[in-house]
Amino acid sequence: MNRVEGRVKVAGLATYAAEYPVEGVTYAYPVQSRIAKGRIRRIDARDALAMPGVLAVLSSEDPPRLGPGAEGELALFQSREVAYRGQFVAAAVADTYENARAAADAIVVEYEQDLHDVALRADHPNLYRPEKVNPGFPSDTVKGDVEAGLNAAETVVDVTYTTPVLHNNPMEPHAALALWDDEGRLLVYDTTQGTSSSRDLIAQTLGLSGEQVRVVSRHVGGGFGSKGTSRPQAVLAALAARAVGRPVKIVLTRQQMFDVTGYRTPTIQRLRLGADADGRLTALEHVAYEQSSTLVEFAEQTATPTRVMYATPALRTAHRLVRLDVATPSWMRAPGECPGMYALESAMDELACAAGIDPIELRVLNEPETEPDSGLPFSSRNLVACLREGARRFGWDRRDPEPGRHREGEWLIGTGVASSTYPAKRRPSKAVVTMREGDFLVQVAAADIGTGARTALAGIAAGALGVAPDRVHVELGDSDLPDAPLAGGSMGTASWGSAVVRACEHLKVNGSVGRADTTEEVARDAELARHAFGAQFAEVRVNSVTGEVRVSRLLGVFAAGRILDAALARSQFIGGMTMGMGMALMEETYTDEEFGGFLRRDLAQYHVPACADAERIEAVWLEEEDGDLNPMGSKGIGEIGIVGTAAAIGNAVHHAIGHRVRDLPITPPKILRTMF
Repeated sequence: MNRVEGRVKVAGLATYAAEYPVEGVTYAYPVQSRIAKGRIRRIDARDALAMPGVLAVLSSEDPPRLGPGAEGELALFQSREVAYRGQFVAAAVADTYENARAAADAIVVEYEQDLHDVALRADHPNLYRPEKVNPGFPSDTVKGDVEAGLNAAETVVDVTYTTPVLHNNPMEPHAALALWDDEGRLLVYDTTQGTSSSRDLIAQTLGLSGEQVRVVSRHVGGGFGSKGTSRPQAVLAALAARAVGRPVKIVLTRQQMFDVTGYRTPTIQRLRLGADADGRLTALEHVAYEQSSTLVEFAEQTATPTRVMYATPALRTAHRLVRLDVATPSWMRAPGECPGMYALESAMDELACAAGIDPIELRVLNEPETEPDSGLPFSSRNLVACLREGARRFGWDRRDPEPGRHREGEWLIGTGVASSTYPAKRRPSKAVVTMREGDFLVQVAAADIGTGARTALAGIAAGALGVAPDRVHVELGDSDLPDAPLAGGSMGTASWGSAVVRACEHLKVNGSVGRADTTEEVARDAELARHAFGAQFAEVRVNSVTGEVRVSRLLGVFAAGRILDAALARSQFIGGMTMGMGMALMEETYTDEEFGGFLRRDLAQYHVPACADAERIEAVWLEEEDGDLNPMGSKGIGEIGIVGTAAAIGNAVHHAIGHRVRDLPITPPKILRTMF
């Protein structure tokens, strides 16, 4: 199928949150804290209010009314306490964007500043064990005796890896347009990955019922997790619209997005692995250190993929968290699995080198029969097949295992491999399918964040109804439609698609309308370990003079259930792998330890890959049947592409130069320091 929404996007007719035509619209512009910790002594808005076109100033001087459920960074202007640099402390509302911005600059905020702490370190005195990690996993797990396993091992690796703060940086900025009707119902056009959940959170924050709020988000220009929950701009637009009695629009600048739309926590990860003389693991320990804000506890599930991957009689995973004077971290594509698998798969490569075993064979040797931590059977697991097929396609048998041996002039050439995994789950969803004049209308409050959800759901419905796809029309992106979970966690298509299939089945039995609610069905899902798996291969060239790293080839081979649409799947896999390349080689946000907040606050400084950075990327998949997942037999694919890429590239860099860089990103200065 062609993309259902392809024509309207190419023609510029797809409407995003900031683009809805609304009469009488006004504009809000936020004022951000210039300290990292302290309290607001006074806010003087007199000059701002006297400026042309200014309608209102919102601040803690006169806190706007919120509901008792308002919390965290959405509880705008309710307190004079400052939790991080960049926090919204006031906002100006005016008749034009320019007037609102000028008024915001004229607002005077006086602070009482405290000493701040913004640096994550593994010996921080305030580290603690959170009760759970995202979304509800136990923080720590233990099986067997790790120390005894390490003592009995023939080969032991004890290594520490770090990953920096990373920002999602979707193409479309976070924006909102809010308006209240005469009956007190709020409509918010928002950049969100889930209209149902955003409606509920906005209603909770404002003290409204869910019926009093409608959220519309028909097109979203990327999110990668940063739009997975409502952000302050949506609440600010609603509060400002209520204050001035007119529609209010807010569009965050790229710099503001670095402060208030979430980020991936930095991590410090220590791994200890032991293997016997044959290469079989005797013990595996993975401890992750990470940060959250003083406002909200968010603990990323960094060590959880280690509970899934390899057979070992002794396994321990743990998370330690410290609450710092920073913004709250949040989801970023493949949260937990992405940084966790970077460390695990790098450590597995180090173990293979130390034991003198081929990296692929080490992984195959330690293939488990059941999920290592839980003991649950896998619904399906074809990691070994991915490794074998990838090795064949990549020409792994021609690889010289000795690092630093392949040179072409100034360039050292190396290859690396890593495994990838991501959970394959679904959540309850509703859907309605209606027959109209021979065509079919599918309605579900799903979100298309650029992944092709309309196209995938149209194909699913067409298959369930036994009709041509062009007879199916999909309506989504509106919280007034049947409730649906957000687009995240690689669960969107599986969740929405299950409801669409059941609604189509209901229509075929009951006439012109079919309805479905999969709550009970999902609750009855068999207790199985449900995961997608993959193997990723990289070839790099490292300049021995400049330290520059170029990626010559990336190959991903995936086992992700039934692939519903080949074009969409390839796009998702390659997109994830490209983002993983950015993680490996260039993406990094600096924390300003002196003043708080983040440095590198725009795309001139925060580098993401461009087409020239990837000479050749290939994504393929295996035919995999898994009838235990959902009616389609599919697994999510939006995130698994990123999971193993950084480790594969890092392992390839080590193979090229014979030295290991354990702190991402792998930049030329780090290469040169390592080599010389």
